[in-house]
Amino acid sequence: MDRYTHMGVYGLVTWEQKVLLVHKARGAYKGKWDLPGGRLEFGEKPEFALHREFEEETGLSNLQLVIRSAEANVLEWMHQGEPEELHHIGILYDVYLTSESRPYEIKREPDGEDSLGAQWFTMEEVGALSLTPFAQYMINNSDVTGSAGNSIE
Repeated sequence: MDRYTHMGVYGLVTWEQKVLLVHKARGAYKGKWDLPGGRLEFGEKPEFALHREFEEETGLSNLQLVIRSAEANVLEWMHQGEPEELHHIGILYDVYLTSESRPYEIKREPDGEDSLGAQWFTMEEVGALSLTPFAQYMINNSDVTGSAGNSIE
């Protein structure tokens, strides 16, 4: 079995007691709901990569990032008909909207890459979703309902 390590950056943003998730179009988590984010390009700083990924997958920009944790998972999946073991490492951020952010104008359509579209979910709705491990970790360790949303004015 082939083994690979994948490192990415991912962020949890809330707005009006909802969390923003993207529907995975491909990869080991295809069909699951994930935090916006993804792979770092060669030489790219993590914060820059997360800003880029948020723009590509959700359309959101003008965000403030605060690093929270680094987590890792190992999973097995079928890649092109062959079993593969994936060591997935994620640098995880809390993401805050600024006064210039436009949370009501997210990309709900596929981005042509990794996302089938972004969507805001209440905590009740999140409970019925199939989440990636990083999304589950960040949501479980957040106080989404305890505030009106993450925003910096």
